[in-house]
Amino acid sequence: MCIFGHAVVELQLLAYPVRELADVSRTSFTYEYMAYPMTCAVFNAYYPSHRSGWIQFGYYVLFTTVLTIGEVLLVQYTDLIRYVRWNWFWSWATIFLTFLMTRAFCVIYFGTMTRVETAKQKNAASTTRS
Repeated sequence: MCIFGHAVVELQLLAYPVRELADVSRTSFTYEYMAYPMTCAVFNAYYPSHRSGWIQFGYYVLFTTVLTIGEVLLVQYTDLIRYVRWNWFWSWATIFLTFLMTRAFCVIYFGTMTRVETAKQKNAASTTRS
């Protein structure tokens, strides 16, 4: 999300009038570097990979929609976020896209790690037999 968050702020589509570390970044530090990464971790840790495609799609939609509703409430009732040339749909779409990207990364990375560990275990087993 960090890449999209920075691009959106730099293009002045979205503004964070109140933010932490205002001298360092114009994005929301709490959201970009803490809340969203933790949400992605939970999303991937509990991803229903052995369920049907509809359940998996619903999982994406659920997480994306909850985050978007939270953002819309922050826009309407606080000064933490201000839509300049932005709306809830673009937030929903970019959040959905980043969930797809983080899921693909986890599948590739942890799939590779699983294959490496399996190969190590097989190698160790064959070494002890010799």
